[in-house]
Amino acid sequence: MSNGSSITQCLLLPFADTRELQLWHFWLILAIPLAALLGNSLINTSTACDQHPHTPRYFFLLNLSLLHLGCISTTAPKSKANSLWGSRPISYTACAAQIFFFLFFLIAEFYFLTIVSYDHCVAICKPLHYGSLLGSRACVHMAAAAWGTGFLHALLHTANTFSLPLCGGNAVEQFFCEIPQILKLSRSHSYLREVELFVITVCVTFGCFVFIVGSYVQIFRALLRIPSEQGHHKAFSTYLPHLAMLSLFVITSAFAYLKPPSISSPSLDLVLSVLYSVVPPAVNPLICSLRNQEL
Repeated sequence: MSNGSSITQCLLLPFADTRELQLWHFWLILAIPLAALLGNSLINTSTACDQHPHTPRYFFLLNLSLLHLGCISTTAPKSKANSLWGSRPISYTACAAQIFFFLFFLIAEFYFLTIVSYDHCVAICKPLHYGSLLGSRACVHMAAAAWGTGFLHALLHTANTFSLPLCGGNAVEQFFCEIPQILKLSRSHSYLREVELFVITVCVTFGCFVFIVGSYVQIFRALLRIPSEQGHHKAFSTYLPHLAMLSLFVITSAFAYLKPPSISSPSLDLVLSVLYSVVPPAVNPLICSLRNQEL
């Protein structure tokens, strides 16, 4: 990261220019993480107090709640502080750390969502094989793979991004440090290395998304065989909200990172970043809890 000697800080995008709107943003961005904190804390508490806390479903749910907290806690504190004090700077090192941890939590969360879809598919479609397919050792291995893959992806993207020469100023057109915005500050053609790395990540993510959709198709088919309207209602009310939120996450994040610069604008970037970085971590605890109750 050779840019540290030339750029010591970056300037984040303020949500508003007036002091009143900045304070409104502070209270809004304070309420959302608190709601996510409360929801995930309730999940962790119920998991610890449940009589079967070591089953795979609760184990994966606990990991997801930790990732939700980590994801939203990476971007919200600095944004709240900037809105409260009317400031914009973030140090170069803090910007790199923010990108690393945000990608780490975000990518690991998506891999855990893939694992959870497999867990539910096996539980509903192959209940007699559940214990053999999802034993404690298999669960630990899948969880370690998800955390490790998220760490590796985040490390590669962060190191590759901050190895580029940043000669386009230090104003980041986003309320947190985000790789597409950092790449805009690089006027070098070497940024294509990061684009190629992102294409690989998106291809892997799309493969996981196809696997998730396929798993839930199998779940729907199994539940729709139940000769009652209650089973049909359970199938749609349990899984469609999760699929809708997952689709929102995948589509908005892919569009945010892969859209052409010609259609980029601060307002569009802001909306996309909120949709994939703030809404899913805040809403997913509720969806996971409701779905777990139905199961």
